[in-house]
Amino acid sequence: MKLHELKPAEGSTRNIKRVGRGVGSGWGKTAGRGNKGHNARSGGGVRPGFEGGQMPLHRRLPKRGFTNIFKKEIAVVNVSDLSRFEQGAVVDQASLVRSGLIKGRNDGIKLLGQGDINIALTVKLNAVSRSAKAKIEAAGGTVEVI
Repeated sequence: MKLHELKPAEGSTRNIKRVGRGVGSGWGKTAGRGNKGHNARSGGGVRPGFEGGQMPLHRRLPKRGFTNIFKKEIAVVNVSDLSRFEQGAVVDQASLVRSGLIKGRNDGIKLLGQGDINIALTVKLNAVSRSAKAKIEAAGGTVEVI
């Protein structure tokens, strides 16, 4: 089979409705738009969310809370995720990005203590939980908060 031999499945396509092409077509004169009015006009119609003058839903609902534009985005890594590093490796932001554990922009990285680790690593991150620090040091590694 070649590209020029490809055809859609039988019955899967229909001819387009050509409106405004004479009264014999069944869609002549007003072309299905009715007589006059806003929707009969070129460019007519209402904007999204318009409810015919009724108070729209987005204005009827109560507004609560706010978005803090100064919020810090902290990436989270667990101790169990560090098992992919070699013995004695330095774990910092650059190495975590290289290994694919964190992606995108963030304001810091926090190491949490979920899981176990049995290799000695040097961890240099923005924040480390107490349980994570205990597990790293129990495995023979060191933790440095930068």
